[in-house]
Amino acid sequence: MKQLLIASSIAYLAMTSLVTQAADQAIIDRYSKSCAVCHASGAAGAPITGNAAQWAPRLEKGMDVLVASVDKGMNAMPPKGMCFDCTPEEFQALIQYMATPKK
Repeated sequence: MKQLLIASSIAYLAMTSLVTQAADQAIIDRYSKSCAVCHASGAAGAPITGNAAQWAPRLEKGMDVLVASVDKGMNAMPPKGMCFDCTPEEFQALIQYMATPKK
């Protein structure tokens, strides 16, 4: 019984890791297709991906405000930020990805 529990736990952890990696890759793919054009370089005043100092004042506004800004557009960013089929949850994941310092 103990071996079955251990084997089940290992299988669960492996599957969870694979699902997380797939979700992370999906967000990276979305970022590359929609956000990187401006956020990789800071074009048109966009906060640069991974630059915590540039993202901090934006994050202080709260995630709901940021997602609404993406949805409606802001300054030079068009509505939906070039990801016309993204869900609010995907926008949130993209914002989190861009706001996180890269190693």
